[in-house]
Amino acid sequence: MRRTEQELMSRSGPSPHAAFAAALLDPAAPVPAGLVAWNGSDPAARFAVYRNNVVHALITVLSDTFPVVRELVGEDFFRAMAQRFIVAHPPTSALMHRYGEAFPAWLNGFEPAAALGYLPDLARLELARLRAFHAADATAIDAQQLADALREPAQLAGTLLQLSPSLTALASAHPVVSLWEAHQWDETRRDARLADIDLGLAESALVFRVGDDALVLGTPRDDVALALALAAGAPLGHAVSEHPAADLARLLGLLLEHGLVVGVVGASATTST
Repeated sequence: MRRTEQELMSRSGPSPHAAFAAALLDPAAPVPAGLVAWNGSDPAARFAVYRNNVVHALITVLSDTFPVVRELVGEDFFRAMAQRFIVAHPPTSALMHRYGEAFPAWLNGFEPAAALGYLPDLARLELARLRAFHAADATAIDAQQLADALREPAQLAGTLLQLSPSLTALASAHPVVSLWEAHQWDETRRDARLADIDLGLAESALVFRVGDDALVLGTPRDDVALALALAAGAPLGHAVSEHPAADLARLLGLLLEHGLVVGVVGASATTST
């Protein structure tokens, strides 16, 4: 019977390409066997330089995506942490702006940072800003279009709102909005703001693109929960019944003000994108 590729690999070990990639990202890994240098120089030394350049480039990508996380833990700790992440999660796409999507979840299990419980959610906030920058453009509807769709109370229950692709609704048990905002100031004002933050405070936010910037807007937790339900495709009536403490009028006003409603679908409404 013909052996499958998986069976062959399990008997012969990882492919040379896989071994090379693994060694390239792990400073503790041995130099792959069989390497030669065209000019007769030491292949181990040349590989070490190449490996250092690749790892440095990936650390820079993570540093640019998570600058507040980096500032909070310090440069040396961040680099060591990033190296551990790179070994566990090598790039899978040529689009480097997508690298680091697994970083917030990975931080949950990173024992050396366990005392910083806010770190994973702060990383999620920073990742949401990056996603907002790269999200597809979408044309917002105006307030009258939404008002027309909701003219009849009976239409409310089945109305679906289509929200901007740049929008992320984020709820945290930690003061991630305050921590992020503090780091948007110079060092003196940053430190003063950090000293006033209650680390036991829960905060929530909407993150979205405005022009060429990504805005982090602190928003009541119940309103964020309602926004999450709407973004997931729940009809207005169902979403409101599931989140009775949310202020629908306030949330709709906020979404319309920032151009975050890009379509509405209901009994007599048509999609607008």
